[in-house]
Amino acid sequence: MENLQGKEATEDRLRRLLLLALSGDAAAYREFLDALGAHLRAYFRRRLMQAPDEAEDLVQETLLAIHNQRHTYEADQPLTAWVHAIARYKLVDCLRRRSNRDALHEPLDEELAVFAQSETEAAQARRDVLKLLDRLPERQRLPIRYMKLEGMSVVEAAHAANMSESAVKVGVHRGLKALAAMLGKES
Repeated sequence: MENLQGKEATEDRLRRLLLLALSGDAAAYREFLDALGAHLRAYFRRRLMQAPDEAEDLVQETLLAIHNQRHTYEADQPLTAWVHAIARYKLVDCLRRRSNRDALHEPLDEELAVFAQSETEAAQARRDVLKLLDRLPERQRLPIRYMKLEGMSVVEAAHAANMSESAVKVGVHRGLKALAAMLGKES
């Protein structure tokens, strides 16, 4: 019960000081910022126990945001709810920055090895496919090479292979079927 009374007293005191500050009382505003700073420090330290320096930075960022947005506070609303909403946004931003910063410091050795291995495997697979393609008749080999390996459209492949569009489609279909049969025999 005492804790609830303490929270209500803090709410009432901070709200009274802010309303005085909004009406032009500079001393009340200084007192408001000092009291709110202590309140925010406790709020952030509970959430960032491992990073007390970041907690202090967040106190300053939040106080600055509250200063810049003080004109948006509605006097009939609870002050601490408004303050905590701003503080939560600042905390989430901090955690995102920390997450991005930590990702920048993770070692890339394993990932680089995976990329190098996959590039080697891709080059090897391409050579194997080209060897298998060489075993196909030209009417199947050229359409597959143009459409599947070089990314040409049916029209472009037909023009490049000097074939009709339907012959290119048939060549791709039959060629892929023949490649699948060759791979089936080899495995």
